[in-house]
Amino acid sequence: MNHAIQVRGLKKSYGSNIVLGGLDLEIEKGETFALLGVNGAGKTTALECMEGLKKYDGGTITVNGKMGIQLQSSSLPAHIKPMEAVRLFAKWNRTEIDYTLLHALGIQETAKKQYRQLSTGQKRRLHLALALIGNPDIIFLDEPTAGLDVEARASLHEQIRRLKSQGKTIVLASHDMAEVETLCDRIAILNHGNIAFCGTAAELTDKLGEKYFIHIKTRQGTRTFETDTIEDTLISLLQELKQKGIHILDMKVDRGTLEQHFMEMAGRETE
Repeated sequence: MNHAIQVRGLKKSYGSNIVLGGLDLEIEKGETFALLGVNGAGKTTALECMEGLKKYDGGTITVNGKMGIQLQSSSLPAHIKPMEAVRLFAKWNRTEIDYTLLHALGIQETAKKQYRQLSTGQKRRLHLALALIGNPDIIFLDEPTAGLDVEARASLHEQIRRLKSQGKTIVLASHDMAEVETLCDRIAILNHGNIAFCGTAAELTDKLGEKYFIHIKTRQGTRTFETDTIEDTLISLLQELKQKGIHILDMKVDRGTLEQHFMEMAGRETE
C-alpha cells in the first residue's frame, strides 16, 4: 500500500456549523505534503482528526505508520529542562536518544535553561525534537518555522529534507508559501471544508493560468495591473500613459507567486 494516510468522507460539525462535509484525501508514503487553507477553511480540524486529537462525526481515516506530531500550540511544564523532556519522551517511546538530531536542532545549547526561559524559536525546536524521538514514519509539522530566525529556518528546512531522504512522510501546515513551494511535493487547498485543489505547485499554476503583475510608478503613485497576456497589456498601458502625458518613473513585472495562486484558489467557492 502506497498511502501513508487515506481519508474518506470525513465529516465534522460544531453544532450547526459544518466544518468538514465529506473530505477525501490521500497522502503518499515518503512525500512532503502541505495542507493549506485560510482561517475557517477546516485545515486545523482536518489535521487534528488525522492526528487522532479530535473526534469526527463520519467517514474513515486510515494511517499506515507511526506518527510524530509537532503542534503549533503546545506547552511543557514551566520548570522542566529541555534534556529532561527529551529523556522523558525517549523513555516513553522506549528508544535511544539521537544526539545528532539534538545537535542539529540546537537543543543541547539550551540544556541548562528551564522551559519557561526558552524563546519561542527554542521552544519550537524542542517540540520538533520531541516529535521525532520515537522515529515516526509520518511527521505532522504545524507552522514549524514560526518564530525562528533565518539561520534556524535554514537548519530546520535541511532537517526536513533529511527526514524525507530517509523515507519519512511529512505533512506540513504553513502560512509561508515560499517554504511550501521549496519543501513540498504536493499541496492541497481547502475551501469550506472541501478540497479545492490537490497537486503540485506547477499544476496549480497550469490550472489558474500564468499570472503577471505589472507595477508602474508615476508621480501620482504606484499602480499594479494583473494580466495573463503580458505583451498586449503592457503595450496598451504604455500607449495610454503616453497619450495622457504621464511620465513613468519606474516599472517592474512579476510572475504570479504560489501565495497569489493560493489566495485565488482558496477564495473561490468549491465547485
